[in-house]
Amino acid sequence: MAARSARERAEREARRRNRLFTARRTVHEQQVQRRRRDDLIAPIVLLVVVALAITAQVLYFTSGPGKPASKPSPSASATTSPTPTPTRTVPPKALSENRTWTGTMTLNTTKLGISLDGKAAPQAVANFVSLTQQGFYTGLSCHRLTVKQLYVLQCGDPNGDGSGGPGYSFGPIENAPRDGVYPAGTIAMANTGQPDSQGSQFFLVYKDTTLPGGYTVFGHITSGLPALRSAITDKGVVASAQSTGDGAPAVKTTITALTVH
Repeated sequence: MAARSARERAEREARRRNRLFTARRTVHEQQVQRRRRDDLIAPIVLLVVVALAITAQVLYFTSGPGKPASKPSPSASATTSPTPTPTRTVPPKALSENRTWTGTMTLNTTKLGISLDGKAAPQAVANFVSLTQQGFYTGLSCHRLTVKQLYVLQCGDPNGDGSGGPGYSFGPIENAPRDGVYPAGTIAMANTGQPDSQGSQFFLVYKDTTLPGGYTVFGHITSGLPALRSAITDKGVVASAQSTGDGAPAVKTTITALTVH
């Protein structure tokens, strides 16, 4: 009788050990499968994150100053205007005289005091001074206003849609902020994102703005910025561009006068 009880206990112990072994093996197999699944998913997630980051960078870069004005039904991706075939000569840097220039810019009836830094950006200042002295800018529109993420008013295109220029283009970029921050009041040259694609278009920063890519800072607004905001930029963009916050100003804006000395 005692032998039979001992045998039954041994059999029960054997069955218990077998169940424990089976359970441990099942858990181990599940862990192995989970690790394999994680090893497979991780690279896919990484690729998706990288793709999204690249897409965001592309969209952000192509929305900077220099992109043609938005149409009533903008496409999903922005395009830049081609560099025009040169028909005129880029003004020499020497025209900047390596000095500070001052003047006034009137947009509609809003008068802005401006200062140009011919030492920090001699080519851009020479270009702006030359075009101003020729009367090139007077009567041109400010065709583009951005009110989301970017806070700039873009002007100086004879075509009025972001595709025009003075008959030449130039570079390289001068005096671009290393941190990409353009404080309110900054005056900088627009470009298409391509090398040596600056021309006559420039932009006024009416609120601190971060811009990747680099733009030539050649001047600053010294007075009148609050009036510019209240009269023009605070009014926003035309109705067709309200969803993107990027289009023609709701208040039609013209450079009615510009002088430098």
